[in-house]
Amino acid sequence: MGKISQKSISKTQNRNHHFFGWKLLTVLTLFIISGLLVILTNFHTHAQEPNPQPRSLAEKETIISPFLVAERLGEKSIQKPHPLPLSLEKWQDQNNSGDYFEQIQPTKYGYLIWSHFPIQVNIETPTNINQQQAQTWVNQVSQAIKEWNNFLPLELVENSEIADIKADIKADIKIMRQRPPLQINPISKIPRARSALATYELYNQNNFLLHRFTILLSPTQTGEHLQAAARHEMGHALGIWGHSPVETDALYFSQVRNPVSISSRDVNTLKKIYQQSTSLGWSNVEK
Repeated sequence: MGKISQKSISKTQNRNHHFFGWKLLTVLTLFIISGLLVILTNFHTHAQEPNPQPRSLAEKETIISPFLVAERLGEKSIQKPHPLPLSLEKWQDQNNSGDYFEQIQPTKYGYLIWSHFPIQVNIETPTNINQQQAQTWVNQVSQAIKEWNNFLPLELVENSEIADIKADIKADIKIMRQRPPLQINPISKIPRARSALATYELYNQNNFLLHRFTILLSPTQTGEHLQAAARHEMGHALGIWGHSPVETDALYFSQVRNPVSISSRDVNTLKKIYQQSTSLGWSNVEK
């Protein structure tokens, strides 16, 4: 009887060990799945930044045409300011709201300042969605451009070949692979989706160093968030090559739940930028 009792106890203990092992494996599996869900959630979210400070300018992308390299770019040309545009010259902030000019860093060619006006803007109409959706998208982006037109002269043009800034969405709203390239977080190294992206290229025309912009807006952006993304990227394209640390500014470094309009601080920063020196818009031929 003693031997039978020991075997029964041994079998019971084995069953308990197996049960505990399966239970532990189940818990670990659930933990791993939960972790993956957290990662995937962060992967598709652009609402929060891990660092509450403005993003580095290194996260922005600059495209320089290959044939413009070396002397033709006028790297050694003298940088000097252009006359302040009349609309900015008249701008006065009655509340002394301040600015975030210290967050704006010039390129090696100086600040990204436009010197000829009106600045021509082309909106490419989406073709892979129905006509009503496409028109709604164009209208929302156009509204953001109209807001900036209060501070710098802008002109909507049909032909993108003569446009200085091209608001470009090449993909159907449903084809996510056409959205702006993923951004790698410098701290966590986790890739994150972008809601929009502005890039610029430099070119030489009649010995004058000029620039043009391309703005990509993700098909995932709709409604007021699409308009906010367009407003934000237009701010970059007009010269605000940096971010604000204050969430009530249109150039705040992260998306916010409730989008805001262009603030006095945004305009104060823009005005200060246009008082700075640049090589853009000047001849790179010594006289």
